Amino acid sequence: MRPTLLLMAALISGSALAAPAAPDDLERLLHDRGLLARLQSAGHSAADSASELVVNALGFLGIPYRRGGSTAESGFDCSGFVKAMYEQTVGLILPRRAEQQAASTQLIDRSDLRPGDLVFFNTMRRAFSHVGIYVGEGKFIHSPKPGAQVRVEDMGVAYWSRRFDGARRVSIDEAPDAGTRPPASGTPGPSVLR
Repeated sequence: MRPTLLLMAALISGSALAAPAAPDDLERLLHDRGLLARLQSAGHSAADSASELVVNALGFLGIPYRRGGSTAESGFDCSGFVKAMYEQTVGLILPRRAEQQAASTQLIDRSDLRPGDLVFFNTMRRAFSHVGIYVGEGKFIHSPKPGAQVRVEDMGVAYWSRRFDGARRVSIDEAPDAGTRPPASGTPGPSVLR
C-alpha cells in the first residue's frame, strides 16, 4: 500500500512531467527523487523482518511446551511462542491467545503463505485453537503439546492437513489500532496489535 501511495504522490506533485512517456521516464523520476530506493527498501524490509523472525524462531527448537508459557526459561505454549517471537524479533505485541491472534491479523489464502505468516489449526474441536509460524516449503514451527518441544512440522501431514483452520498475515508496517507500551529506556516501545 505505501509504495503505491509514494508512487502516486510522486506523480501528483511531479515536475514538468504530467504523465511519464515511458517506464524508463517513471523510473528516472522515482530515482531522481529518491523514491525508487525507498520503494525497494520497503520491500526488502518486510522480507528481512520475516526472514529474521523465522531464523529467531528456529533458535528456540527444543524448548519444552508449557501451558501458559511465553518464555524460553519457562517453556512455551503455542500462542505464547508466537507472541514471544513477534515481540522479540519485530517489536510487535500480539494478543495472548490463538483465537485473538487470528482475529487481529489479516486473512490470506493458503496459496499466498510466506515465511513469518501465522497458520492456525483446530486441534481442540474449536476454531483457531492452535497456532504456528510458517517457515516456508509447507512447513511451520510451533510449540505443539504437553510433553513435546518447539519443532518444525509439515503441514501436508494428514493430522495437520485435516485440522488446518486458515492462514493469517501480521501487518508489521501498518498494524490496525497500533499503539505503544511505555518505553523502558526512552526509546519507543513495540507496537501493540489488538
